[in-house]
Order: sequence, then structure tokens, then C-alpha cells
Amino acid sequence: MSKDSDKTRTSQRQIINKKAYRNYEISEKFEAGLVLLGTEVKSLRAKQAELEGSYAQVREGQCWLVGSKISPYPQASIHNHPPERTRKLLLHKRQIKKITSKLEQRGFTLVPLRMFFNQRGLAKVELGLARGKRKYDKRVQIERRELKRDIARSMKSYRRKIK
Repeated sequence: MSKDSDKTRTSQRQIINKKAYRNYEISEKFEAGLVLLGTEVKSLRAKQAELEGSYAQVREGQCWLVGSKISPYPQASIHNHPPERTRKLLLHKRQIKKITSKLEQRGFTLVPLRMFFNQRGLAKVELGLARGKRKYDKRVQIERRELKRDIARSMKSYRRKIK
């Protein structure tokens, strides 16, 4: 299989937390492994998961994903998993120490940005050390985006006139 098809295969099977990018300013990103049950893996491969409203926390030297929802797998019958259970995240000790020191600072939270499968087929979560945006920050971001769109439109019409 070519590298291009690997990239498209992994990009198709990812769950993105769009609200995290809108509501938080991400300063640093970490990639963590995810401890899942068999039925959770099948549901995740079918993109039956939500990250909105979830967060990660460090308890007793381990990192946990709280509030994420992975829907029950319909073909699993009685051997299904609870949808909103707390899931363990796999990180190196030095990463956990770095995250812990940042979380002790005022205003930082650990937010899951996306869930995906890597090239080896392992479930991963991309975590972001984030600080909440204020309302005026969001407005400035919207204004900049609209300004870029207006510039792109005017450049497009200008190019048409030249031809």
C-alpha cells in the first residue's frame, strides 16, 4: 500500500473536537495511547464517538479521559461497554510530569482535540494544553477570518478582470 493511501485511511477515521479549537487557545499538543475494550474499538472504527465536553485529568500519576462518549456497538449484545466511562490514557512519565506542572498553573486545562488510529492501527488521542479564550478573543478571530475571505474574493474578481 502506498503512503498516500495510508494517510487518507487514517484521516477518514478520526473524530475531531471542533469546539476545542473554537473555545480554547492550544499552546502544546501531546499524543497519547488509549486503553479501550473490544467493543469500543469497533465503535470507534465506525466513528461512533464524541469528544465535545470531555477533558483529561491527571490522578495519582496517571492520565484519564473523562466525559468522552463512545456509543455501544450494536452487534455486541450483552457484552457491551458503558458509553461514558473514564478511559485510561497512556503517556510517558516525563510527559505526565510536564502536563501536571502546566495544569497547576492558573487557567490551563487538558482537552482532547481528536481521536484517531495511527498507521499501526492503534487508537490514539491528541491532547492539547489549552487556555480558555475570552469573548473578545473569539470576536477578533472571526473578524480576521472574514477579512481573509473578503481579500480572497476581491483578489479572485481582480484576476477575472485582468484576463
